[in-house]
Amino acid sequence: QVQLVESGGGLVQPGGSLRLSCAASGTFLSIEDMGWYRQALGKERELVASITYNHITNHVDSVKGRFTISRNNAQNTVYLQMNSLKPEDTAVYYCDAVINHGFSVVRRYWGQGTQVTVSS
Repeated sequence: QVQLVESGGGLVQPGGSLRLSCAASGTFLSIEDMGWYRQALGKERELVASITYNHITNHVDSVKGRFTISRNNAQNTVYLQMNSLKPEDTAVYYCDAVINHGFSVVRRYWGQGTQVTVSS
């Protein structure tokens, strides 16, 4: 069984910074793509950023220049550095990972979510 455990959320003032972490544990061959999504109250879950095993990144326009996704393959961990936070960034943030179990078995897993609240 694979688990993704997130940490680093909290309450921050506008203009502040937070760093989210998500660590994968369990038995698997490798982790392919990893990503961060968010879901604000009353809205659908949306992609924030993604990163491939080879560290090719993609950030949605609303966070470009403010958020940075990175990963440590040796520690099976993905990070999201969030700077210049705005109230509209308030949401539950989820990490996901596409995991290769071998024998052509590839599955997507989600973390439990961590709340980020940007408010003065």
